[in-house]
Amino acid sequence: MEYPLHLMNEVKEKTKSFQLEGFLAGKGPRNAIAMLVGEAPGRTELVTKVPFSGQAGKELDAELDKANLSRNDLYITSAVRSRPFRIKTRIDKNGSIITSHPNRTPTNGEVMAFAPLLDFEIQEIQPKIIAPMGNIALKRLLGNQYRISAYHGQILNLPIFEISEDRARYEKTKESYTILPIYHPAAILYNRTLKEVIAADWSHLVEMIKKESSE
Repeated sequence: MEYPLHLMNEVKEKTKSFQLEGFLAGKGPRNAIAMLVGEAPGRTELVTKVPFSGQAGKELDAELDKANLSRNDLYITSAVRSRPFRIKTRIDKNGSIITSHPNRTPTNGEVMAFAPLLDFEIQEIQPKIIAPMGNIALKRLLGNQYRISAYHGQILNLPIFEISEDRARYEKTKESYTILPIYHPAAILYNRTLKEVIAADWSHLVEMIKKESSE
C-alpha cells in the first residue's frame, strides 16, 4: 500500500519521540474481501518487509493453507506500523553490560499516532470483513470495553472508531462494518490450549470469505 505523503509526514512527526523502529506498509490486493489487522510488526517483519513473516506468520500461513487460501486473498495490516521496542540491559558472566531491544506492546499513544494510516487503508480497501487479531487491534477499532477473549469468533456489525479530523480523539464512523475478532496468531505460541479455539475462529472467517466471494 502506498500512503499519501501528507499522512506519512504526519505520522513521522508524531512518532519521532517514541521508542519505535522501521516502517512496514500493509500488503494485499485492493479488492480484498477481508482485512486482517494485527498489533505491530516485529524485527523479522522489518527485515522481510512482509507482514506476519516471523514465528506468528508461520501459524498464520498454516491456517491459510488449511483453508486453501493464500496471503493474496487478504489484505494484512496492523494498528501500529513500526516496531515498538524496550531497552533491556543485563550484565553477562564477564561483567560486560549487554543491551538488547526486545519487542513490546504498543502504547495507546502509539496506536493513535498511526490511526490515520489504518483509517486510510480501510477507506481504500473497503473490506467486506475486518478481522482484528488480538486485543490491540480490537480495541483500536471498537473501543477499550472489547476484549478478544469475550468477542472472538462473533460476527459484529458496528461502526468503528476512526481518528477525528483534529487528531485529538476517536470518533465512530457513520457506516457499520462487519467485524470478526479472532485471536492473534502468536497467541498459540504462548498458550497451546487455544489451538482449537483459534482453529474454530479461522474456520468461521473462511466461511465468511467464501460466502462473500460467491455473492
